Amino acid sequence: MAIALPAMQAGAADLENTLYLELKDGRVTIELRPDLAPNHVTRIKELVRQNFYDGIVFHRVIEDFMAQTGDPTGTGTGGSGQNLAAEFSDEKHLRGTLSMARSASPDSADSQFFIVFKASSWLDGQYTVWGQVTDGMERVDNIKMGAAGSGAVDDPDKIITLRVAADVE
Repeated sequence: MAIALPAMQAGAADLENTLYLELKDGRVTIELRPDLAPNHVTRIKELVRQNFYDGIVFHRVIEDFMAQTGDPTGTGTGGSGQNLAAEFSDEKHLRGTLSMARSASPDSADSQFFIVFKASSWLDGQYTVWGQVTDGMERVDNIKMGAAGSGAVDDPDKIITLRVAADVE
């Protein structure tokens, strides 16, 4: 016989692993994946709770590929100052997957991440997957696109706020 958790306790656990990303067109709901990348999820939540991501631009957006953000300088070279060891998995980069950006070094991920617009299998096993958009992907699709090739964005869209759902009243 299974014992059911009280609804509030079960909901609290879910809300602790859910992010609300507010964009110009509204809310995007993200399910965190501590089962795949526990250290990355912990660090992302620390940064979110410090309001680190609020106002940060999507500095690199490539049509039919991904939108990248998380650099407080907006140049693609900045971060929070704390690199994370890679937590690669067999999880596929499907539409709406959130994964860490990094340099050539596997252990160079910091605060930058990207959301893929469509399946991108060449990324599988090469980047740390830590979340999945569960609602509002159409709002991600509306993020201002960058230049062909580089993805550099003039007057880029930004994250209005990023919050852990458990912290939102």
